[in-house]
Amino acid sequence: MQYGSPVVYATDTLLALDDRGAGVPIRELALVGLTAAIITYFATGWVRVLARRLGAVAYPRDRDVHHEPTPRMGGLAMYIGVAVAVLLASQLPALTRGFVYSSGMPAVVVAGGLIMVVGLIDDRWGLDALTKFAGQITAASVLVTMGVAWSVLYIPLGGVGTIVLDQVSSILLTLALTVAIVNAMNFVDGLDGLAAGLGLITASAICIFSVGLLRDHGGDVLFYPPAVISVVLAGACLGFLPHNFHPAKIFMGDSGSMLIGLMLAAASTTAAGPISQTAYGVRDVFALLSPFLLVVAVMFVPALDMLLAIIRRTRAGLSPFSPDKMHLHHRLLEIGHSHRRVVLLIYLWVGIVALGAASTIFFDPRYSGAVMLGAILVAVVVTLIPLLGRRNGQFEEMYDEK
Repeated sequence: MQYGSPVVYATDTLLALDDRGAGVPIRELALVGLTAAIITYFATGWVRVLARRLGAVAYPRDRDVHHEPTPRMGGLAMYIGVAVAVLLASQLPALTRGFVYSSGMPAVVVAGGLIMVVGLIDDRWGLDALTKFAGQITAASVLVTMGVAWSVLYIPLGGVGTIVLDQVSSILLTLALTVAIVNAMNFVDGLDGLAAGLGLITASAICIFSVGLLRDHGGDVLFYPPAVISVVLAGACLGFLPHNFHPAKIFMGDSGSMLIGLMLAAASTTAAGPISQTAYGVRDVFALLSPFLLVVAVMFVPALDMLLAIIRRTRAGLSPFSPDKMHLHHRLLEIGHSHRRVVLLIYLWVGIVALGAASTIFFDPRYSGAVMLGAILVAVVVTLIPLLGRRNGQFEEMYDEK
């Protein structure tokens, strides 16, 4: 994957490219994100009616926490918002150059459309795990084919430094990360508003990080794709959330959760290649590792939940993809939290990790780490309040009323 002409000048805090420096288009990014939110919000009402007519309705099962039949296919509304917002971005003079130097944004529309259709079929008729996995691999392959792939890695051990991946390594790494993030988001989509909220938080974190990269690289248009992709995804999740928060009027279904995962993977991947080894001085190690670290940070809670689910099901002699009612959010419900509070708690945990990681592009990582540690301690206390209340003889119902 080529990244255009070489660096022509650098300072301690700014690395700019004469032919690609175009500034930091904050207003245009905000407009694109707002467009995605508005389009998604109004499209969701139409999709809800369509889902009922097509019979794409989730009826309550033993492992579910909802009690009323609820239409699915919300991912279709989100995709409409994404497609319209990306089209708008391609027409805005301040963002157009990002489409010239990178195919990342069109790739998201094409690959996102493919994985959304796979999800729609699953929402309506159901797909076995292998077929769905094949669809995920195909969508990830479309990203790679259209130029969205990890091309360089920074290894801080043994003096290895920056290495350029060969074609096979690049493809395998991109496919593995994309499919992993897609499935992590799909695994946690079990409570009203959970996946949409996590998508909003993680996409916002990547957008903040991308804006920092734009600032530090003199507005290099190669960093437009992660900024645009993430702000569009954040807008789509924001527009869908009012319909999906408890009690949900519609579920996003696999069409939505897999779309979120693919766009998060694409945003992180497009941020990885252009980072310069000389842009950050003493922060070189963190800056060059940042795409990997950000992926780990924003997907920490979903990935942990997925890993525990795989171990739990495998030890029980079940398929790793078999459903159960022992996810993280189910366990939080069991200790006494209400439905809404569980969702807000997971928002809190993911927000601390994701936004804390993104803040390191603006602040010393040591300071960001200290603030994150303090926030994590507060989150632990808030999470354990029901257990503390039980020890003090308080009733769970009284806590819920408060």
